[in-house]
Amino acid sequence: MTGRARVSARATLPAAGLVTGAPPGVTSPRLTGRGIVQRKQPAAAAGRFRRGRKIASALASVVLVAAIFGFALPHFASYRSVWTSVQVMTWPHVLLVVMAAGASLAAGWLVICSILPSIRLREAAAVNLASTAVANTLPAGGALAMGVSWTMLSSWGVGGADYVLYTLVSGIWNVFARLGMPVIALLIVMTASRPQAGLLAGAVAGLVLLGFVAIGFGLLLRSESFALRADAALQRALVIAYKLARRQPPPGRSLQGFRQRASVLLAARGWRISAATAVSSLTLWLVLLASLRGVGLSQSDVPWQTSLAAFAFVRLLTVLPITPGGAGITELGLVGILATGADHKVAGQVTAAVLLYRAVTYLAPIPSGALAWVGWRYAPALRRGGGRSWTTAGRGHGDALGARTECAQATTEPPDAKAAIKPG
Repeated sequence: MTGRARVSARATLPAAGLVTGAPPGVTSPRLTGRGIVQRKQPAAAAGRFRRGRKIASALASVVLVAAIFGFALPHFASYRSVWTSVQVMTWPHVLLVVMAAGASLAAGWLVICSILPSIRLREAAAVNLASTAVANTLPAGGALAMGVSWTMLSSWGVGGADYVLYTLVSGIWNVFARLGMPVIALLIVMTASRPQAGLLAGAVAGLVLLGFVAIGFGLLLRSESFALRADAALQRALVIAYKLARRQPPPGRSLQGFRQRASVLLAARGWRISAATAVSSLTLWLVLLASLRGVGLSQSDVPWQTSLAAFAFVRLLTVLPITPGGAGITELGLVGILATGADHKVAGQVTAAVLLYRAVTYLAPIPSGALAWVGWRYAPALRRGGGRSWTTAGRGHGDALGARTECAQATTEPPDAKAAIKPG
């Protein structure tokens, strides 16, 4: 009996190692007698600690947002005066704000299409709205939004490698825009007036961080050892993201081949990605400017240069997701910069403009994203398969390098899956 038990244990350990993630030949602690008690207790304690930390982080975010809207913003203007400022808006001004908000949303969809040309515009709209709704409402929304994006994009044929390429390139370009805009805004403000000390500090911090990010991205493309370390960190983040979303993560090592694929993508479509990212940031600022003008604030009250600088500084401030979608922090930052030194009337109008801006850019995508998710989930027409990776599409098929991208042809038929799949 003892000999048979030993043989059975040795025979099953390699297979068990494959299941539990341990290398072949290494004993899995879950299958050894005392190791079960010894390892499960620390694991359970670590799990309780992580859950407690997540709950504490969520509660801290709720308390922070409540404090900002309940105490900080009313210090600048009462909500009654805010509502009065909104009520005096004319219909042309309302239409201008709505058009600017629509252009801002469409610019975000074009960013997705510029990186994944096999995705049609309506599909980019659905995934952008759904992921934004999740990111704006839930604690750890950014990680959950990654799971939502992967679920929807994979249903349209986007593979794991292409999804990682899209996530990293779009994220890095977004960081470039957030870090570089304060520098540009500061130079523009200096042509009109003397910048505030806070804006100057933000521009300097953005410039320094931009340099670090640019160096890191360069190392990622050129240094294999750095890419391996970044891959390990990304894998941990992906595991957390897809566990939260209860989805299967993309298969394989995420950064294997990323450098070559990113180099090819940037050589072919780098200027389109950069232009789409810049347009996305600028149209978002135009929503703020339209809101300021819509409530009656003129150039003498709030110059457009100052609004651009405030927008850039707050975007830099919200690089780290302290609250879902920067809720509370964005509002307080914009009002604090734009209403500093203003009289009570102007402060009330500024607060009204900022809250209107956030209503159309932060709140409006939430119900739209919910509808997009329901439509994708239950409308078969939105879940077509056979999507094609742009890196495997040839020129004869209208690939990413040609003019026949599917983002520009939202009504074209889905590509043939047989033409898209080629042996690797």
